[in-house]
Amino acid sequence: MKVCVLGSGSGGNSTYIETNNYKILIDIGKNRKYIVDKLAEINVKAEDIDYIFISHLHDDHISALNTFLKKYHPTIVISAAMFNELTDIHNYEHILIYEDEVILKDLKVYCIHSSHDATDSRNFIFESGTHSVVYVTDTGYVNHKNFKYLTNKEIYLFESNHDIEKLQHGSYPDWLKKRVLSDYGHLSNNACSVYLSKLIGNNTKKIYLMHLSKENNTEELALNEIHNVFKTYNISFNDIKCAKPDSISEIINI
Repeated sequence: MKVCVLGSGSGGNSTYIETNNYKILIDIGKNRKYIVDKLAEINVKAEDIDYIFISHLHDDHISALNTFLKKYHPTIVISAAMFNELTDIHNYEHILIYEDEVILKDLKVYCIHSSHDATDSRNFIFESGTHSVVYVTDTGYVNHKNFKYLTNKEIYLFESNHDIEKLQHGSYPDWLKKRVLSDYGHLSNNACSVYLSKLIGNNTKKIYLMHLSKENNTEELALNEIHNVFKTYNISFNDIKCAKPDSISEIINI
């Protein structure tokens, strides 16, 4: 498998995953030119994308969907509830409706419910052979019943949205602070770090911290928090990086 975060943040989100048989995007929340250009940087043609998995319908996760579909013709992988709400694609021919999992040739994807203020929002676990990638963003908490799917995977793309103190003393209006901090908001640095301390295992090779808030977080705060929490739990794991809002990550090969 190959993994590359094309961009992650409130300005737009998209991640590339490749298996032996498929080229996949998780979300497409930038403009089409950005997606095409970033794919080209990793030598992938936009017309070769087979599937786009949709996590939820907020604009920073689907903004390029319609324009991308007009020029290219990937299969959209989406839940029934999201499909019903996204009326623009009802006449599109290439749609795969998921419930709890998607099984393709060399790929199994668990589509677990997240807790976010959007229609039927989901997180994903991609498994191909012995390899695995966890994608958890845009959720106020992670339900313990899903730990069995999330534990001891190779790559974690995991939301570390905000520093709580920075958010509370920042410029956001009170209603927005409450929304971000709620069970339907976003994971804080501390919540992310504690969850990962319980989830990673001997198979884990790399962590990318995702969806960092431009106003309420910094890479330094996010990384310091996870290193401190891991130290508290006597976890020795240092291959942790932050996804950028407007540039690609390294290509992760597993």
